[in-house]
Amino acid sequence: MSTDLRLLVLALIAFYTKHFLADFLLQTEWMARGKEQARDWQAPLSAHAGCHAVLTVGIILWFNASLWWLGPVDFLVHAAIDRSKGLILRGAGVSQGSTMWWSIFGIDQTMHHLTHLLYSVMIVLAASAVTLTR
Repeated sequence: MSTDLRLLVLALIAFYTKHFLADFLLQTEWMARGKEQARDWQAPLSAHAGCHAVLTVGIILWFNASLWWLGPVDFLVHAAIDRSKGLILRGAGVSQGSTMWWSIFGIDQTMHHLTHLLYSVMIVLAASAVTLTR
């Protein structure tokens, strides 16, 4: 297995683990319900996206500290995806557990995983750039 492919796989495993931790183990009921409310959603959404950002910074510092700025980017991207999901669900009057809810949840999760794929590719590209300059 090439070094780039190994790095990509390791980064993806790290980000998928981060996502599981922040979206399922560390997300409280207050965050999960609060971020989708019509009002007073900012604090729960910020706390949830903040968990993602902190864990992303940890991953980035492990792989390549020069990409530290992906932490704040992840905060904004994760918050935007989650808030959009909440607005769509509420706007369409979708009830949790319905077929439409699962479809929207699936799109939400896919968007997060595509974001993590992009971050992982950026880690590989940054590592390749360092190798080329040596």
